[in-house]
Amino acid sequence: MIGARRRGSLMLSFFIQASIIVITAALVQGGVVSSALDDSSQSITRWDQEVPIVLLSLQSAGQIVASRALGFNEIPTVVITSLLCDLMSDPKLFLLRNEKRDRRVIAFVLTLIGAIIGGWVTKATVPSGLFIHNEFIPSVTGQTLRVENPSTGEALGTISAAGKEDIDKAVESAKAGLQAWKAVPGPAKGRFLLKLADLIERDAQDLASLEAVDAGVLYTDSMGMNIPQAVGCLRYYAGWADKIDGKVLDMDGGIAYTHREPLGVCAAIVPWNAPLMITIWKLAPALVTGNALIIKSSEMSPLYAQRLAQLVKEVGIPAGVVNIVTGEGAIAGQSLSEHMEVRKVAFTGSGVAGRKILQAASRTNLKKVSLELGGKGPSIVFDDCDLENALLWTRIGITANNGQICAAGSRIYVQESIYDRFVEAYQKAAANAPTVAGNPLDAATTKGPVVNCTQHQKILDYIRQGKESGARLLFGGERIGDKGYFVQNTAFADVADDATIMREEIFGPVASIAKFSTEEDVIAKANDSHHGLSAALFTNDINRAHRVTKAIESGQVTVNAWAMLSPNVPFGGVKESGFGRDMGEDAMESWTTVKAVKYHILPRL
Repeated sequence: MIGARRRGSLMLSFFIQASIIVITAALVQGGVVSSALDDSSQSITRWDQEVPIVLLSLQSAGQIVASRALGFNEIPTVVITSLLCDLMSDPKLFLLRNEKRDRRVIAFVLTLIGAIIGGWVTKATVPSGLFIHNEFIPSVTGQTLRVENPSTGEALGTISAAGKEDIDKAVESAKAGLQAWKAVPGPAKGRFLLKLADLIERDAQDLASLEAVDAGVLYTDSMGMNIPQAVGCLRYYAGWADKIDGKVLDMDGGIAYTHREPLGVCAAIVPWNAPLMITIWKLAPALVTGNALIIKSSEMSPLYAQRLAQLVKEVGIPAGVVNIVTGEGAIAGQSLSEHMEVRKVAFTGSGVAGRKILQAASRTNLKKVSLELGGKGPSIVFDDCDLENALLWTRIGITANNGQICAAGSRIYVQESIYDRFVEAYQKAAANAPTVAGNPLDAATTKGPVVNCTQHQKILDYIRQGKESGARLLFGGERIGDKGYFVQNTAFADVADDATIMREEIFGPVASIAKFSTEEDVIAKANDSHHGLSAALFTNDINRAHRVTKAIESGQVTVNAWAMLSPNVPFGGVKESGFGRDMGEDAMESWTTVKAVKYHILPRL
């Protein structure tokens, strides 16, 4: 008994001494991270070159050690809160031996050790200049962009914004880089891509943190999805580096052969919603096929691209092969689209901007264009499906990244025989998985902010229209808090086919649910859209799955799941969702042109 008291008092003494330190650290992790970001952003100044924007990211070493050693996944904040609750509710009981509590104390100690070794907070710095010819330089005109933290609505800092003169400089750099890149053998190109993949893996925490603080992407989503996809894409195309070949063809009077050649100086205009991953979708096939690439990152989420530029330079890719700039779409994007020496523009974004790029290409040099535009994806739930699986994927398909995904499954069609059961279960599933909205850097957060004030207001306007349309609001429908750009996951049932929320892309976490009767009925509903990017269907009937996937007008269809991205599988749309493909062997065709060489075989004299 004396030993138990002594052991308990020693544990309590240790806990009291250490808790001050750890509670402070837990607060940093749980909420003060955003405050620290806010404070640091106020003191950021801009110089002409190499201006670091100071950011904070979570150090997870202690969490990993604790969870792997003890077999549970509680984050330090949860561990500490649990211990404090035990202590405050019954101090005497807390002193008695308790195996579960002891495991939490050990986890807490291991976490503290990891935090001391690695630091609870790490700083990621990025230069603010335009990356042209492997150097960071200010804009010719001195133009800058304000970078905003969507969690707070406050400024993180400023970075240089490209104007027409800067685009001209980037094109001249790319022309020089193209000549150097042509001299690099295919296998060597592949090795550059492999090294870039390794460096992205090495700096994954920094890149995920940068996506979190300016795009609002959850740190855990970047680490679990965006960065692995980017790395996998680079390694996939590295494998193609020595396999880009042509054909030998017989012809009357001789033979011919074909080979693929790079287009030359190309541009990629990339979006803000999954910026690193989609950038690599363009960069990897462009480089492996021998092109020089100018990347225009989104003015709404440019910070990842500044770090990526540093890695491109570290890899040793020749100067000019990759230039990275940011700027307003109407200035920098337009300049790239109109430039007479840019041979291709690859664009992911809105239909409005895609049309402007096509118009610019048509009135200038008829450059090649590939477009991955919006979507209004149908998710079709048949009555023979695995209902729990369908509930899981239809929820993920509209809430992942706050629904800010072009392939989002925003139209959910459910067969009438299971409609009421599905809607009830959908509503219950949302209630049983409460949202934790907050700092996207925090591992406990399940919902980050949408990207900016404009997008936030647009989503809320669509929700208002949904309420006014007579559709039944199942849950959500409001903003969260009064700071930052947070909006509740929202679902409407009994949505009419002609309702605005059923027809227009919202780009937010808003699901529209409606019933259908037959296979033919739902195919007609699914195809009644200007978009055709992605669709999903849920059925255990393989024959039905084959019939419906063939009938749906969409660039991709998934069966019994949603999205399922893979570097070796092409991704792109039809109709007003665009043309051209990212990923897979098909993507390389849009970055090359085919040259035919013909030999006339002279007869023997």
